[in-house]
Amino acid sequence: MIILKSAEEIEIMRRAGKVVGSTLDFAGRQIKPGMTTKELDTLIEEFIRSQDAIPAFKNYQGFPAAACISINDEVVHGIPGKRVIEEGDLVSVDVGSIVDEFYGDSARTFGVGEISAEKQELMEWTQKALQAGIDKARKGNKLGAISSAIQKVAEAHNYGIVRQLVGHGIGRNMHEEPQVPNYGYPDDGPELKVGMVLAIEPMVNMGTHQVKTLPDGWTVVTADGQASAHFEHTIAITEGEADILSLA
Repeated sequence: MIILKSAEEIEIMRRAGKVVGSTLDFAGRQIKPGMTTKELDTLIEEFIRSQDAIPAFKNYQGFPAAACISINDEVVHGIPGKRVIEEGDLVSVDVGSIVDEFYGDSARTFGVGEISAEKQELMEWTQKALQAGIDKARKGNKLGAISSAIQKVAEAHNYGIVRQLVGHGIGRNMHEEPQVPNYGYPDDGPELKVGMVLAIEPMVNMGTHQVKTLPDGWTVVTADGQASAHFEHTIAITEGEADILSLA
């Protein structure tokens, strides 16, 4: 069942979204060569708690950290640990917050120092794919309009759009209906209605769209070892343009 949110509930979700947006801004300022992903996660958790919010990912279904931190060929759900961030890496940071029982969720990929032109383009086109999806997130469209728009941008540049992982509805739960695939046809899926709140999150690979999960049970990597980028916003469907809730 898709749960529509009231205007008051959306304003609470905007507060939760502001926390994750501010957290990603903060994380981007902290990332530097030589630090471990665990050190970055510790800073992120401290920052979220300083905003009178709860780190939503900590202990969520057993996940041990406040942030998912994924490097290069790691697509999503990277577990922070001893891995050292290096010059030239792509570092994807995915964070969630809880404010007054409602969730915020957002992700961003950062280039560390000097990165290759190919990695820079991958990040830029993944952001553009996300924006293309957001542009289609309008009352009266089908959910597939979002999915199709994302896929077209990614595949026009010969990137692989991940199919095994999807965006989702969000509210009092981190994951609600509907699922939001990053591929599909514009007339597929339920009609978008005012009050729907969605986490749209293209995961775009430099090579194949195929992915696999590592033995830790969490970390998803590209099947061919090429780099991946991940950008996500939480948005609300309105009478007009989508309202991006996860801005700092």
